[in-house]
Amino acid sequence: MRTPLVERQLADQAEVHGLSTDQVVSDVLLARSAVKRLIERDEVAGAVGFLCSPEATSISGTELTLDGGWSVS
Repeated sequence: MRTPLVERQLADQAEVHGLSTDQVVSDVLLARSAVKRLIERDEVAGAVGFLCSPEATSISGTELTLDGGWSVS
């Protein structure tokens, strides 16, 4: 998820490896991900909102993976 901490880590990794931050994201972080972008906070908030809604009252004892397809590649 894109956060200020991740943004700083991207900048640090870019400097260490001589890459742009975009290259760190695409070539390192998202190399195995089906969706080639970081998840945003509002997407996580939307998933949480759904789980707290009446439409999700029958959902229990499961996990919701928000990883852009990384776990299936």
